[in-house]
Amino acid sequence: MSTRHTVIDTAALGPVTIVAADAEVTGLYFRHHIRRPAQELFGPSVSFVDDIVLGEAVGQLLEYLLGQRHSFDLPLSPTGDEFQQQVWEQVSTIPFGATTTYGQIAQRLGDRSAAYRVGQAVGANPLCIFIPCHRVIGATGSLTGYAGGLDRKRTLLELELELEDAVSAGRLF
Repeated sequence: MSTRHTVIDTAALGPVTIVAADAEVTGLYFRHHIRRPAQELFGPSVSFVDDIVLGEAVGQLLEYLLGQRHSFDLPLSPTGDEFQQQVWEQVSTIPFGATTTYGQIAQRLGDRSAAYRVGQAVGANPLCIFIPCHRVIGATGSLTGYAGGLDRKRTLLELELELEDAVSAGRLF
């Protein structure tokens, strides 16, 4: 397996590390990311300009941050157990500008009492933003937990809500 990574600096989120293995994106991590794997597991650092998979991932992430993209079309391959995969599949369906709760995801998976386990799975998501776990909030509407930090979660939600408000008001098309 050819694992490698690239780091880009973003104004909104700081440095972002994107990891790929062969033809799939396997990770997106921030500096001081909770549950960030050891750096040596990311493989060598490469220029995204010279790597088709990482180049596409960087391009789509930057389009998203500029408000030019609302969803991602990337070959994603997150590593996790069966329950985590089910949760991440549910998280992947949360539309741009919308939120859901851990309990609602647990209910969609057939066990409302599994909200805590859903929270653990969301927190273990290795592809934040690409699998938009920032769109999962607490039952009271509070911003609870985010592996990249609550400031980044707030930034991402505000970016999406501002764009949705602008579209609704006819300021953007």
